[in-house]
Amino acid sequence: MIIALTVLSIIQLLGLIFLIIKYLGSNNQSDLQRVMNESQANMFQGLSGLNTNLQNSLQKDFHHLRESVVDKLDRIGRKVQENMDEGFKKTNDTFSKVIERLAKIDEAQKKIESLSSNVVDLQHVLTDKKSRGIFGEVQLNQILFNVFGEGNNNVFQTQYSFSNGKMVDAVLFLPDPIGTIGVDSKFPLENFKKMVDKTLPAGEREVAEKEFTKNLKKHIDDISSKYIISGETSDQAIMFLPAEAIFAEINAYHPTIVDYAQSKKVWITSPTTFMATLTTIQTVLMNLERNKYMNVIHEEINKLGIEFERYQERWDDLAKHIGTVSKDVDKIHITGSKISKRFQSIVALENSSID
Repeated sequence: MIIALTVLSIIQLLGLIFLIIKYLGSNNQSDLQRVMNESQANMFQGLSGLNTNLQNSLQKDFHHLRESVVDKLDRIGRKVQENMDEGFKKTNDTFSKVIERLAKIDEAQKKIESLSSNVVDLQHVLTDKKSRGIFGEVQLNQILFNVFGEGNNNVFQTQYSFSNGKMVDAVLFLPDPIGTIGVDSKFPLENFKKMVDKTLPAGEREVAEKEFTKNLKKHIDDISSKYIISGETSDQAIMFLPAEAIFAEINAYHPTIVDYAQSKKVWITSPTTFMATLTTIQTVLMNLERNKYMNVIHEEINKLGIEFERYQERWDDLAKHIGTVSKDVDKIHITGSKISKRFQSIVALENSSID
């Protein structure tokens, strides 16, 4: 548009020059002077109008560009702020839940320690195998509920059935590469009680110790064969012992049982060690959840960086266009000055010839 107006103005100026040259041959001095005056007035009027139109156009373009840039920056800022606020809110909620869970874990730990501090008292309460089984399941479920909360089925479930039809006391749904882990409660108390009873004869205690080892190996075999399923579960499982005393006895005086369990990929835990394992799992899950929201924030920041790069490119393009327009205006101004000087020279020459 600017170039077209410039060319049009130059053509008009050239026409006026030709008209003046035409009138140079005329004998009518007054007509020549009038034409020259009119031409000069028209020329300055055209240049003034061109300058005004150019200024109005530039002001309009600058105003539109400024409004567009401000609007886009406002939208980007609002979007980033919303995402950051949402991410920080969820992170704070997560930390609050962690603190709440830790308080419940401390409370549960105290209860568990009071239950497992004296195995002799426990023997009087759990007089038959069924009662021991129920006690172990209840204690296992209580630990899970204290760590993860009730109804948190995406992390664990109790009384879970596998595809082979076997039901396990509890199952943990852990992220890859671990996967699903079955947890089964076992409570081999009868032979343990005989084995540690110093009032019994040594031979009877030795027999009880062998039976205790045999019972544990059978429990390990059952857990390995029932709850480790290729393609469905992890290649490992957990045996939960509700009594700290039995767990301590195994690790202190029965390394063969520990080695046998490890060979079968069955990990023996007590209430304390199982609580520590679940706490570690809880921390990992929290970190994964937090990292997920941090990834969202990073993604939005990267998008903001792309928008700023695009803004920089467009601003550079605008600066180039402004520089080009400024050069054109300078050239037009120089050309106009030269034409004006030529007219003045012509007028001066005519006046001197008249004199």
